[in-house]
Amino acid sequence: MRPQDPADSFAGMFDQNADQWARQEPMILSDFTARPLVLQELKPLTGKHVLDLGCGEGYVARLAAQAGASSVFGIDISSEMVGRARQAVSQGAPCPMSFESGNAARFQDFPREQFDRVIAIFMVSYLSCADMTAVFRTVRSRLAPGGRFIFTVPHPSLPYIRPLEKPVYFDSRGRDYFAGVDQSYEGYIWRRDGKAVPVSYMHKTFADYFNALAAAGFQTLPKIIELTVTEEHLALDPAFFQGAVGYPLQVLFRIDAP
Repeated sequence: MRPQDPADSFAGMFDQNADQWARQEPMILSDFTARPLVLQELKPLTGKHVLDLGCGEGYVARLAAQAGASSVFGIDISSEMVGRARQAVSQGAPCPMSFESGNAARFQDFPREQFDRVIAIFMVSYLSCADMTAVFRTVRSRLAPGGRFIFTVPHPSLPYIRPLEKPVYFDSRGRDYFAGVDQSYEGYIWRRDGKAVPVSYMHKTFADYFNALAAAGFQTLPKIIELTVTEEHLALDPAFFQGAVGYPLQVLFRIDAP
C-alpha cells in the first residue's frame, strides 16, 4: 500500500474547515499580522499579472485584484477552498480571476508563461524541503523579468517559544529545532470571533529556506520581515492580540527578479 502523501491529509484538513477560512474582511490572526504586509510589499500591483500559490478561498487574491492587478490565477490543493474562491468572485471581480485545484509542487497547467507577481501565503509551510524547492523552481521559471515573489511562513522559532495557547501555536512534541525538519507540527490559529482553526506546519530552519531559494536559481538575498503584533493591533482589540505580544509569529520573504 502506498504511504499517504502528507499533501492528502492537508487537503482534507482544509476541505473540512473551509467555512472557517471563508471571510470578506480580516478575521484570522494572520489577516492582521501578515497579509497587510504582503499587500504592501506587492505594490505596485496596477497592471500586474498575479499567481497565487495556495490561494485558499481567495482572500488575498481578491485584495490583489482590488489593488489594481490585471489578472489573478490561483491554485490550491483543497477543492473546497477553490470552490469558495470561485463563488466569491462569481458576481463580478475587478479583473479576470480564475482558480484551479492542484498540488503546487507538480502543477504545470498555468494560463500564462510568466507572472509579474507570485505569492505563496502560508503555503510552503505545508511542504517538505524537497517539494518546497520544486515550487521555488517553478516560481523562478514563471517569474517575469523585474517580477517579485513573496511567501510567508510561520516563524521557525515559534513552536519552541510559545505556549500551547491562543491566539496561535504549533506543538513541536519535544522535537528539537534541527531534528524536527520535515516533520509536521499541529496547532491552531484563532479568529477574532473566538473560533480556533486547525493548522499544520512542516518545520524548516531558516537555512532550509535560503538553501531552497539558491537551489531554485535565485541569486540575490531576499528581503525578510519578521511579523508580530503591533501597537495598532493592540489598539484595535487588546484582548485578542495581547497573548501574542513580543513573539515572532511569521516571516515574510520577498525576492525580486532581475
